[in-house]
Amino acid sequence: MKVNLSGIEIEVIQGDIASQADITAVVNAANVQLLPGGGVAGAIHRAAGPGLEEECRALAPIKPGQAVITWGHNLPNKYVIHCLGPVYGVDEPAAGLLAECYRNALELAEKHDIDSIAFPAISTGIFGYPLEEAAKIAVQTILEVIPGLEKVKKIRFVLFDEKAFEVHCRVARSLV
Repeated sequence: MKVNLSGIEIEVIQGDIASQADITAVVNAANVQLLPGGGVAGAIHRAAGPGLEEECRALAPIKPGQAVITWGHNLPNKYVIHCLGPVYGVDEPAAGLLAECYRNALELAEKHDIDSIAFPAISTGIFGYPLEEAAKIAVQTILEVIPGLEKVKKIRFVLFDEKAFEVHCRVARSLV
């Protein structure tokens, strides 16, 4: 799925976040210590190599909603923006903290002259955020931020499985 809003291309694809060669920055659904783990963090760290973990040590710990930026190391991307999403039912206000992840990532992208960014479904894995609700927050937040973007021209959601892809497509179609 692809739409153009105010000169910014928004895409929803199914794929591997660590294999987005045409994107300047990928977003890592990070943990507090910015360490390799399962899911998105594991995929990004494996593809980036040990240099990413080393660079992350100086930036950790981070708080829910916070975003920090590192180099992409062995990834095909120049940058990785690490966001700590909320643990559903634990970190409150969960919706506000999840929205902050997307806002803060896009703010960092603007600050670093990043023209394209790829997001996973933050907090929907082991952090337990309901997929439909998380997708609505992600898309609504991006739509709110778009009018203020000058550098970012492409925003891509990269969803690992078919269910997440279908939910994000449906939500994006209903909100755009």
